[in-house]
Amino acid sequence: MIRVGIGGWTYEPWRGAFYPPKLPHVQEIGFATRAMTAIEVNATFYKRQSPATFAKWRDAAPDSFVFALKGSRFCTNRKNLAEAGEGIANFLDQGLVELGQTLGPINWQLAATKRFDPDEIAAFLALLPGEHGGLKLRHALEPRHESFDDPAFFDLARRAGVTVVYAHADKYPTFAEQTGAFTYARLQQCREEVATGYTPAELDAWAEQARAWAKDGRDVFVFFISGAKVRAPAAATALIERVGRP
Repeated sequence: MIRVGIGGWTYEPWRGAFYPPKLPHVQEIGFATRAMTAIEVNATFYKRQSPATFAKWRDAAPDSFVFALKGSRFCTNRKNLAEAGEGIANFLDQGLVELGQTLGPINWQLAATKRFDPDEIAAFLALLPGEHGGLKLRHALEPRHESFDDPAFFDLARRAGVTVVYAHADKYPTFAEQTGAFTYARLQQCREEVATGYTPAELDAWAEQARAWAKDGRDVFVFFISGAKVRAPAAATALIERVGRP
């Protein structure tokens, strides 16, 4: 199954470019969750949400939709990741179980300066539970330092059942190793001068890559993030047209 989406749903330049110009802001989430097949929520990276907020997101989306969540910066932007246990527990206890079947993977994005330390990363991965409140959890880890390009890291992630994020970015390395039960790709090079962010030929190539990731029944999540953000919805829509909907 291939799901494609964008980061969040609130972005003023999308009004007129993606949303109808006069669409009430409160209806943006409903519009976006029907145009996309998944969305990565960045708000959970910056601050704690309430159970009522998660329930509101769930109710605004179709039953087939999935919200991927960014793990809290208070868990990942710390000197010693092995000490993130309390932060992870607080993140999980904020009410995300209200998302129910619309809960997708959690992306734990590390600081760009965080270097690979085998003991520290092993300890952090051990803190990520497989379920919470009766919901199965799926975890992705997004390192952004070249020191993680190490077989020892990929082995740790594989043994923990954690997916290493595939990032197509200017500033950060790309890790193509498939370590978990699903693929999580963040495509970050949309260009404003291209109406669909990536050219048709590039989107054809990404569609082929997504199908290759999914060929053995693997769930695939592809998000157009960053870059020329105004083009992200057009890029995601174009890719959905190529790979279809779940």
